[in-house]
Amino acid sequence: MLQQISAQITPATVQTNPHDALRGVDRSEKTAVREAAEEFEAVFLNTMIQNMFTGLEEGGTWGSGHGADAWQGLLIDEYARSIAENGGIGLADSVERELLALQEGAR
Repeated sequence: MLQQISAQITPATVQTNPHDALRGVDRSEKTAVREAAEEFEAVFLNTMIQNMFTGLEEGGTWGSGHGADAWQGLLIDEYARSIAENGGIGLADSVERELLALQEGAR
């Protein structure tokens, strides 16, 4: 399967547009490389979103009980995963391109 993907990807030295590396790749079929790239983006987004909530007063969406921190963490994690799975901020595309280039260079 990776052979099919790598056959569709042009060498990095010939590319004029970074998105050319993924042109022709079937996005509906997630490869292990794509899943790893999306997971990396989700972790990055989780860190960013958690920092957005730092310093907010207690209560609000999470409530103010003993489990508020746990619910906040779970909700932020779900936000990050949802954003990454639905296109994200473009970080997964870059990570996927680099992972595929590294994989091709290792051969």
